[in-house]
Formats: sequence, structure tokens, C-alpha cells
Amino acid sequence: MLTMTYEYKLEPTAEQIESIEQTLDICRSVWNFALRQRKDWCASRKSPINACSIQSEYIISADEPFPNYHKQAKQLTQAKKLYPHLKTVHSQVLQQTLRTLDRAWDDMKARGFGLPRFKNKYRMRSFVFPQLGKDPIRDDGIKFPKLGWVKWRQSRPIPFGFQVKQARIVRKASGYFVMLSLQLNVNVSSPMPHGHPRGLDLGFDKFVATSDAEEIKRPRFEITLQRKLKLLQRRLKNKQKGSNNRHKLNQKIARLHQRISDTRKDWHFKLAHHLCDGAGMIFVEDINFVSWQRGMLSKQSADAGFGQFVNILEWVCFRRDVYFAKVNKDGTSQTCPNCGAHTGKKTLDIRFHHCDECGYRTTRDVAASQVLRNRGLNAVGQTVVENVCGLEATGSIGHDTLVGTGRSRKPNSRELGIPSLKVTEHSEVARGRGGCQELMVPID
Repeated sequence: MLTMTYEYKLEPTAEQIESIEQTLDICRSVWNFALRQRKDWCASRKSPINACSIQSEYIISADEPFPNYHKQAKQLTQAKKLYPHLKTVHSQVLQQTLRTLDRAWDDMKARGFGLPRFKNKYRMRSFVFPQLGKDPIRDDGIKFPKLGWVKWRQSRPIPFGFQVKQARIVRKASGYFVMLSLQLNVNVSSPMPHGHPRGLDLGFDKFVATSDAEEIKRPRFEITLQRKLKLLQRRLKNKQKGSNNRHKLNQKIARLHQRISDTRKDWHFKLAHHLCDGAGMIFVEDINFVSWQRGMLSKQSADAGFGQFVNILEWVCFRRDVYFAKVNKDGTSQTCPNCGAHTGKKTLDIRFHHCDECGYRTTRDVAASQVLRNRGLNAVGQTVVENVCGLEATGSIGHDTLVGTGRSRKPNSRELGIPSLKVTEHSEVARGRGGCQELMVPID
């Protein structure tokens, strides 16, 4: 089963916007009531039997079961008889709100996430239609239950054979969007290891360094607009809560944040396609990027969006038939990619790799990416035929076979105080492209 999500811009009328906002408000009230019910049930059972809570707690009978999704969905049906305004929203939309809360509650216990939060009118931004009617798609609009036909910008056609399974209406700072979940009943196998391998090392100094000795700087998406963002947020504290001026200023701040987010996502997609050019296998380090946002560089990590980039890269590799895998990250900066020797621990101020065993020199990030590439090749057990200077070299891919000696990316001999001479190496596979390259070879 192949599943994709396409996003389109909606152009609703004033009546449809009012209906969407009313739906969001009712979904918010259902979410808050269900969450309050769950928290009250837990609070009534946290005190010891022989002692009372210091704070007043809502007393619930001891034999009262936990208010899970099935119980709350049954209570929702009964509540519609007492509160008729709940009937103005499609029944499945409210059920999906309870399902989302139930999933968030389970993730809190199973995955260590935080407690679900109560929603104000700004935090509830989307709702889901799990089913659409018959033939809901036209070139100029899409049909939703109880909303009717809504105009949209069909920026790209829906692929042939895919069925629309569900639709999520999202309110953003720039307008309303619909996220269509598309499914095709076909078994698609994952790409197999083949072609040119490429290791990627992510970091703060360089956003990504490849095993082909390419280093890409980390763009500052938020920092470039930080002055404007700080100025708007400073004005916000002088606005009265609930006023129209405060609401307008919040919309300006939200549009600026969306501009930063859209720019980051667009750059991630372009970089992912660039890295897939000429590659058959891509190996990245297996890192928990959530932990990166808890240290002193949390702002820089959130601005770079490493986790989003890895997810986008995995999707682009699947679309372009490139094998993608995560490998162990431990000790990548302490291992020589040329001979495999242990070079010792490096502090963060050391940005160059120098192996005392084989004399191999390159930048630290490129060496780490080459180690990741070697580990990935060992994991898949890949054996290919490489053509080096017109000679067939059959066997396991080594570092020198793939990128030559790689010394064109190391600090030059003048920086290291080593006399050198210029030679030209002819290699068709150096750095993944043909031609000649000049190397600085130290004289012993």
C-alpha cells in the first residue's frame, strides 16, 4: 500500500470560513472537555487512601472506569441531545478529535511525550474528514461534508489510480489549506543497494558534509529575520489581551514564522534532490535530534531542522530509487576512513583529521562522512566493479577507489608547514565525477 499526502490551497467564501471557524471552535471544546475528564480521573486517584490532597480534587467513584476513547465517543452521542450545536459539525470530525487525544495520551506513556495541552482558539488549527463523498474532486473545487464545494488551487494533479482516503483542513497564517491522504493499492519494494555510495555527516559548522568531499554551509533561516521577529514580539507585550490590535499583530508574527518554515522546507527538498544526484546509496548517522534541541545549541538546532531534513531525504530517496539507510554514529570522528585506525578523541575546536598510521588528511566532517559510508557498505555487503583510470578493480569499495586520495580537501601544506609539490591525478571516479584533479602531495 503506497500512501502520499498532497497539500492544496483553499479559497473558501465568507460563509465557508465562518463554518470552518465554528467547526474548529467546537472541536476545541470537545478536546478540552475530554482532556479535563481524563485529568480529573487521574487526579482523583493520586492521593493515598489514608490522606487527603492539599488541593481540592474532584471526587470520582473508585469503580468508575478510565474515560478512554470508546467511552468518551459514547458520551459524545448522548451529549448531542443536550447540546444541539454539536450536531452542526460532522460526527466523524468530532470522533477524530477524540481519537487524536487518545493517541496523544498513549504517546505520553509509551513514547515519553509530554501531557496533552488544553487548546485555546489559536492552538486548535485543523480537523479531519476521515471519509469524503462520491467523486469529491473537481478541477475547480473539492466537496466536504456539511461544507459543500470549496474552491481550491489545484497546483498539481492527483496521480492516476490514487484514491482520496481522508482530508485534513488546516488553518495557517496565510490562509486555509487541505491535506489529502492518497492511497494506491500496490506493493512497492524499497530501493536495493546499488550504484555510487554517499555518506552524510550533519553538524552545526557545516549543515552536511558528504563522503565526496562536498561541504554545504548551514543557512540561518530564523536568524536572518530575527531582528524583525524580535521587534514584532516586543510590540506584543504592550497590546491588551483580547484586543483587535493584538490579534492583528499575532497574525503578522504567525506569517513571519510561516515564511521561515516554508523557506526551510523548500531548501531541504532542494538539498535532498541535489544529494541524490549521481548517488545510488545514501547513508546517514542514526541520531536522536530531539536531544540536540535540549542543549546550549537548541535554537540553532531548531533553526536548521535536522530531523525534518532526514525525513525529507528518506522520502526523496524512495522517489528517486536511491537506497537509504541509517548507520551507527558512535566514534565517527575517532576513526580513520582510509585505514580504519583509531585516531583518538578530538575536541570540537579540532576541525581537521590527520591519521598517524597512514598519513591521511582531510577535514573532520568529510572524514566522518567517509566513515559512515564505509560502515553502510559493510552493513549491506555491497560489492561492485569500479573503473579507476581505465582499469577494472573488482571487489569491496574502498576509500581510495571512490574519492582518490581525498587530499584536495585537506588543509594545504603551507598551513601544516610541510613542503609539497603539485601533481595531477587522473581519476574517473574521484569525487563521483570524471576529469583531473590537482593534489597537494607532501614530500617526506
